[in-house]
Amino acid sequence: MHTFRLFLVRLLLPWIPETRGFALKRRLYRWCGAVIGEQVRICSSVRIYGTGRLSIGDGTWLGHEVLIQCGGEVEIGRDVDIAPRVMLTTGSHEVDPVGAHSAGAGYNIRLVIGDGAWLGAGVIVVPSRAGADRVIGRKAVVAAGAVVISDIGDYELAAGVPAICKKKIIETPGAETKDG
Repeated sequence: MHTFRLFLVRLLLPWIPETRGFALKRRLYRWCGAVIGEQVRICSSVRIYGTGRLSIGDGTWLGHEVLIQCGGEVEIGRDVDIAPRVMLTTGSHEVDPVGAHSAGAGYNIRLVIGDGAWLGAGVIVVPSRAGADRVIGRKAVVAAGAVVISDIGDYELAAGVPAICKKKIIETPGAETKDG
């Protein structure tokens, strides 16, 4: 991503109605270096920071005040719904017990959100350790307010702090479970 171009886009976004002008917003983020699919809808209050790589698949929705810290790579699949005030971050620090700061050497990870996933309002997704991708699976649902510190599998409903799988939405694609 081009940070200066992102800065310029952030200056323009308040002048674009929150839930209008989606084609213009797609063009602006593509100009910044993001790979943005067709029919992606990005609210004007979305904030994207960092020099990493960002790709967003066709038909995805990024809600009000979503924050994406893209120091590593963020790969959002097709038809993903990201509710208001979700925070996606790829960077953290190693714990340094001997240095002046507990936050030691920084690192970035790759974050992958599978096709059709749904992240509820206020979800926070953070890396847990250097070198490990963070994956939220295909058609996974992460309940509002959850903090994701480990992977969420395909077709899982996860909730809590930290987020854990509460149930499988379906056992196999195309077949519903007994309770739902």
